[in-house]
Amino acid sequence: MTLDQIAQAGLKLFIENGYEATTLDAIAAAAGISRRTFFYYLKSKEEVLLAHESGNIPRLLRPTFLKQAPEQSPFDAARKTFLTLASLYETEESVMADRILRSIETLRLRKEALHIQLEAVLAEAMYELWPDPIRRPALRLAAMMAMGTLRFAKDNWRLDDAARPLTHYIDEAFDLLDQQSNRCAETDQGAKG
Repeated sequence: MTLDQIAQAGLKLFIENGYEATTLDAIAAAAGISRRTFFYYLKSKEEVLLAHESGNIPRLLRPTFLKQAPEQSPFDAARKTFLTLASLYETEESVMADRILRSIETLRLRKEALHIQLEAVLAEAMYELWPDPIRRPALRLAAMMAMGTLRFAKDNWRLDDAARPLTHYIDEAFDLLDQQSNRCAETDQGAKG
């Protein structure tokens, strides 16, 4: 039994019975495991949804980012990393889990906490790729902005009912970030000149 199988059984029950009506015992029974085994893999039924919503992204974000070349900007490295990982988020299960997570306030807050956790993972990976301590504040800001850009892309993808691949929306969002950065630089140059 793997985490994926437990999460799959839980999501099926959430869809059939509703989130609130589904118990940990029901998830464990559907997965063919004991309650104790459930807690070996997960701490709560919320984590069943978070496992689907984020897929393997928390585990893969750092190693995928560290494959990027340090000669590029942190935003370009983050963009390429997110494009590589996008297919993990585009599964039908992830989309359904996301809908449930967004429908209940406490779950939505857990999802937001996951994004903050991913920001920290991304920042740590940036520190590793660019180890100069003087760059840390700028890299932390870059990680926060990159994750915000990813959330913007995912929101647009959902609003558009996934009409195109998530990669399209990631590229579009990072293009907008580049445009805004260029406009700010032009405004700064105009103010100085």
